[in-house]
Amino acid sequence: MSSADAGALGTLGAREAAARVRDGKISPVDLVDACLDRIAALDARVSAWVHVDEAGARAAARALEAEARNGQLRGPLHGVPVGIKDIIHVAGMPTTGGAKAWAHSVPTTDAPVVSRLRGAGAVILGKTHTTEFAYRDPAPTHNPWNLGHTPGGSSAGSGAAVAARMVPLALGTQTVGSILRPAAYCGVVGFKATHGLTPTEGVIPLAWSLDHVGVLARSVDDAALGLSVLARRELTVATRSAPTIALVPQLLERAEAATAAHVRAVAEAFGRHGARIVEVTLPPSFARLHDAGLRVLQAETATYHAADFARHADQFGPGIRAAVEAGLRQSAVDYVGANRARLEFRDAVMPLLEGHDALLTPTAPGPAPAGLASTGDAWFCAPWSSAGVPAITLPSGLSASGLPDAIQLVGAAGRETPLLGVAAWCEAVLAFSAAPAL
Repeated sequence: MSSADAGALGTLGAREAAARVRDGKISPVDLVDACLDRIAALDARVSAWVHVDEAGARAAARALEAEARNGQLRGPLHGVPVGIKDIIHVAGMPTTGGAKAWAHSVPTTDAPVVSRLRGAGAVILGKTHTTEFAYRDPAPTHNPWNLGHTPGGSSAGSGAAVAARMVPLALGTQTVGSILRPAAYCGVVGFKATHGLTPTEGVIPLAWSLDHVGVLARSVDDAALGLSVLARRELTVATRSAPTIALVPQLLERAEAATAAHVRAVAEAFGRHGARIVEVTLPPSFARLHDAGLRVLQAETATYHAADFARHADQFGPGIRAAVEAGLRQSAVDYVGANRARLEFRDAVMPLLEGHDALLTPTAPGPAPAGLASTGDAWFCAPWSSAGVPAITLPSGLSASGLPDAIQLVGAAGRETPLLGVAAWCEAVLAFSAAPAL
């Protein structure tokens, strides 16, 4: 396969790649080779991958190629390479959790989300870098749009790998903002569904009440396909012709001025294309939500890590160490009160979300910040993780710095399909097609 052919295969999305495999136009082996070639060429600079299973991926691709030739297709991802965030267990591959060696393991069974991918015909290419235990201590990954900027966290490697055309689809997890923020910073689509729709067994937890497994892809359609496999539920993308989109002025006040202006301009563009833009106000319980969500996260993080922390506290990174220490100091009264405040907001905001096709907000205060010492600000994503409602981020343009801008769309619990329809409509209006110049 020529370098030009490999480059062309690397631009394929997950659904298109699967369709071409199904039609006999391309081979799963060529797809995997194209991804591996791209990783070999770029990952020394990007550092998206902590483990690449070249031998295993090629063996799986050969088996899937033989099945495709015989008309035996396992499912909608037959032959499609996928990356897995390194807090999710894959049988036979190391799970490091972005932590020191004492925390590493080699699981013998797949997490359910991974076994569902395999059952749909996906090729598990390897494990992508994560922040330590999926919290704030940065991964070594660089943003493909500008290597001097953060890719976000904690699904840093997944966002960078998809953006750099190393893989068409990757799994991430979100407890606060860890699917949508790296997707936004890296100029790709990130999608998390209603809490509990995708299984979290076999995933190192950060906070059980808030953890979601989701996908990063380069289109709304691919994100819907990946999430459908994880949820074992068909999530169709039926584009809405004239959606009603809610805008919250109080949220824009916290964004950088250029980002607030960009989101306003995007809303106006949606209005010119037929959307009805309605300004709304969040319920009063929003004022307590960020503190409540953080307290829940700290208590549940401490619960999971307590035994290891007693033995290895000095080997925890400063961010995750501070979270565990704060959780250990909390009382049961504090934790229950925080959870009640979180659930109060969830119940209060649901009528607002149910009354509109989507809520439009920034995904982050601005484009990816410079430097790798921080993963950025998850404030705009946190409310929807705490409420457990579906949210999706789309690239919406390029900032003055040349880094991607992004918007976030939020829906009511259980309404993934309508939200995807609005997202697909917005994606068509935005017509974003830029890619990192690596």
